[in-house]
Amino acid sequence: MKKLFGTTAKGEEVYLHIIENDAVRIGVLDYGATLVLFEHKGTGTDAVLGYDDLAGYVNQQGSCIGASIGRTANRTGKGVFSLNGKTYHLAINNNGNSLHGGLEGFDKKVFTAEETEQEVVFRRLSPDMEEGYPGNLQVEIRYTLLPDGFEITATGKTDQDTLFAYTNHSYFNLTGKDSVLDHVIEIPSERYGLSDENGMMKDQLADVSGTPFDFRTPKPLGKDIVSDHEQIVVANGYDHYYDIEGTGMRCMAVCRAGGLELTMESDFPGFHLYSGNFLYGDTGKKGHVYPPRSGVCFEAEYYPNAINYDSSFTKPIVKAGTVMTNHIRFHLNENREH
Repeated sequence: MKKLFGTTAKGEEVYLHIIENDAVRIGVLDYGATLVLFEHKGTGTDAVLGYDDLAGYVNQQGSCIGASIGRTANRTGKGVFSLNGKTYHLAINNNGNSLHGGLEGFDKKVFTAEETEQEVVFRRLSPDMEEGYPGNLQVEIRYTLLPDGFEITATGKTDQDTLFAYTNHSYFNLTGKDSVLDHVIEIPSERYGLSDENGMMKDQLADVSGTPFDFRTPKPLGKDIVSDHEQIVVANGYDHYYDIEGTGMRCMAVCRAGGLELTMESDFPGFHLYSGNFLYGDTGKKGHVYPPRSGVCFEAEYYPNAINYDSSFTKPIVKAGTVMTNHIRFHLNENREH
């Protein structure tokens, strides 16, 4: 089912597409290939933050709520990278760095959409040198229903070597309360990325042992968020990458609250945990106000700024004539441990 959700300043019509099965209902927008709704039908809980109209998504101040992010998620240092001996310059939009694709990343673009009962497929051509990136990149973002959730399949094909490092930037809240600090988080990771004062992950992974970043044993998100640990202080909470060992689809994070359990799986190298530190009190769905830490993000992705690091981090380069594909799955079930 689709219905008109609004019209952009350029006159582009934007539609909300809703697909559902017995367990879940999801809603996604042409604008930004954005996740608007993720409802657990058994409890009636909508697990994601969002807005009731297009203006909310257009006017949000950098939060990227629910959006598809590209060409590259997270930060590119000083907005500069080199590829095949050539240097490229991106827009600077975050403390001296380029964040989430630039001034007008995928989150601000209108995609074409094809809807069936079980999935919605968004497509768009990102033209050569859009936001400073080389190559004509054909992008496909596919939302497919699962028995207890949905899968995002992000595909990029290019005519020149370029970067493609997708993520989805949904904020989850399983209770509808003003804070997610009571949400119990589990992360099967021994190493996390260190952040500098500008939110950039350094070229260094650190051991989580004995730090607030150890979620190998489940604990509330807020348990250590007021710690005086240097990395908590510099990021004003959690805004850090977690390395997840292994390859292929594997569990990266589990979140439990309000009798529900959210599980995120992906084949990306890891994911970014963000505790919504800079949500700014905007009014969202059904008049809900979103203050800081009212949503938590699990952004499956490549290591931020990997293109500029000499280390072994996988670099998100898609070669000319080849296809890059990554998957993210979100499962939402009643929590049997509750």
